[in-house]
Amino acid sequence: MAEVTIYSTTVCPYCIRAKQLLERKGVAYKEINLSNESPEVRVELMQRTNHRTVPQIFIGEQFIGGFDQLYALEREGKLDGLLA
Repeated sequence: MAEVTIYSTTVCPYCIRAKQLLERKGVAYKEINLSNESPEVRVELMQRTNHRTVPQIFIGEQFIGGFDQLYALEREGKLDGLLA
């Protein structure tokens, strides 16, 4: 199964929803809480993805987007293929 990484913050409701979706599917993920990281980590992530909001979700090295994109992949039946 592909490694899933979620960049999040402590109080982000969309981060919580993304983690809940993955947990319901039994998918393990690595969470990097940006609230605990240096500002440089945020800047590097923003430059890598061109996104300022969280969650930022990666499956392997592929940037998926945020919760809306993750949910859309699940709804369209495409998420399992990316996780395989």
